[in-house]
Amino acid sequence: MAALDLFGRRGALRILWELRGGWPQTFRALAAASDLPPNTLNARLKDLRATGLVTADGGYALTDVGRDLLTALAPLSDWSETWAASLSGT
Repeated sequence: MAALDLFGRRGALRILWELRGGWPQTFRALAAASDLPPNTLNARLKDLRATGLVTADGGYALTDVGRDLLTALAPLSDWSETWAASLSGT
């Protein structure tokens, strides 16, 4: 699947996660938050913009499709939290 290929690329999901707040972010802010090397961040932002998940108007932000993706991934996030808690014994 093309989506899983994209999400499996280094930093792609982290960038989407950092943009979840709904406000545009600068490249510098994303670099600091994601802890990705500039070349990797630039490549992933290019990929995410090309697929219509991220826009660069006035800073980097999720498109409507990008926000829909985070909504679709919410059950996976919920499962992940439960799974992590079971591993730590809490």
